Amino acid sequence: MNSLGKSLPPLSALLPFEAAARLGSFSKAADELHITQAAVSRQIRIIEANIGQPLFVRRNRAVFLTDAGQDLANAVRAALKSVAARAMELRSGARKNEVVLLCQLCEAFHWLMPRLSDFHQAYPQIELKVATSTKPLTEFEGYFDVALQSTGRDHGNHPLAFTAADEVFPVCSPEYVGQKGPLDIHRLLPHTLLHHHADPPHLLEWGTWLTAHGVSLPHGHKGVSFDSYSLMLQAAVEGHGIAMGWQRTAARLIDSGALVRPCTESINLPEAISVFRREGKPNHQETQTLIDWLKGQLGVSL
Repeated sequence: MNSLGKSLPPLSALLPFEAAARLGSFSKAADELHITQAAVSRQIRIIEANIGQPLFVRRNRAVFLTDAGQDLANAVRAALKSVAARAMELRSGARKNEVVLLCQLCEAFHWLMPRLSDFHQAYPQIELKVATSTKPLTEFEGYFDVALQSTGRDHGNHPLAFTAADEVFPVCSPEYVGQKGPLDIHRLLPHTLLHHHADPPHLLEWGTWLTAHGVSLPHGHKGVSFDSYSLMLQAAVEGHGIAMGWQRTAARLIDSGALVRPCTESINLPEAISVFRREGKPNHQETQTLIDWLKGQLGVSL
């Protein structure tokens, strides 16, 4: 056995110890690991004998970490997270020159896709992979290096790299608004309002946007709801009503003339978008390059 093996506590005891430390219970650790409580207790005694001091204090069927136990728990947890992250990289077939960007589906479709060729031309040595999800970051089960999502959605312990601003305003087809010109904000209410219902809700939807301008959305107003932002925008393009658009994802449709702004009011959100690094992942050059590129694309100073 090499020196590393001699200095390590018994590896078979580390998982029961970590589970008991995290859950504060031998019985809960046993349930999680599908072993008996007696087996957990035995493994804890083995590791305490190896360390040479108690790791838990037992009180009234509950267990509490000692100072030594807390130090070891922190070290074991960090090591296991590192192993898990590396294993996920290997499962995904990631190589040194690859970087995986996780993006909300609407941003990937409307904002990122037109910019991908610019990234590839600027950094041909980096293979950028894009993963998409409609769920919060904490519910994504795949691998990523960098993640972009709306601010306020769950992100767990993944560290924040930076935030960026966005602007929110109504949009509709040119045919829908006709030759009436800019509408007074109160004249929006009789129209069909297109809603995007996300879980959790986005920072601004029709109700909160109108309230910020001193207008109340009447009970029982005429509206159509979508569970997809992209589908809602397409409904607006087809003339089915007025949607709540975000500058970063509606800009190309506005520039092309497919959508227009029926009123002049808007709301600026200085921290609308959040970009995260993967928790426990070393900050490789490819990752930092992608983060710096995203900052430039989102108008954030480097």
